[in-house]
Amino acid sequence: MTDILTIWIIAVGLAMDCFTVSLCIGSSPAPQTPRSVFRVSFHFGLFQGGMALLGWLLGTTIVNLIANFDHWIAMALLGWIGGHMIKEGLSRSDDSPLNQCEDPSRGKTLVMLSIATSIDALGAGLSLGLLKIDVISASLIIGLVSLVLSIVGLMSGNRLSKRFGKHVEVLGGLILVLIGLRIVLTHLFV
Repeated sequence: MTDILTIWIIAVGLAMDCFTVSLCIGSSPAPQTPRSVFRVSFHFGLFQGGMALLGWLLGTTIVNLIANFDHWIAMALLGWIGGHMIKEGLSRSDDSPLNQCEDPSRGKTLVMLSIATSIDALGAGLSLGLLKIDVISASLIIGLVSLVLSIVGLMSGNRLSKRFGKHVEVLGGLILVLIGLRIVLTHLFV
């Protein structure tokens, strides 16, 4: 019973970055279709669960090798995407067509966001091995929780965007930059 509770707590903790980034993606002016929601939530869930499993498989080898700079990678990816969102939000007028902006649910942007939100799951996978928890079940739960919270974030961001327009995209970009800074500060001072 304690193991399951521990897994769910870890899963929710890891999925909070997915939720927040999904909130930002949902607030972007790109058209949100069921397909784009599936792509984002599937990728976030897959990367979270997969990185946890990879962390467990690799043990201390790669985690120790990248521990000194993984937070900088996450910050750079989130900062770049957040800066792009801020720039688009400030340059776009509220009456511009929504389909002219880049779709964050495709291509390199989606991959970069998936990696940035799942880097912490690599370390969590190592912890799962140390806690002697069934890593397959844990990885599936982590992926599922990330998928569900990503869907909730996308839908919530979409509603906020419809209500507040381009200001939500700028705020979303700022939040991504702040998440990147939080990741670095957490690694440097904790």
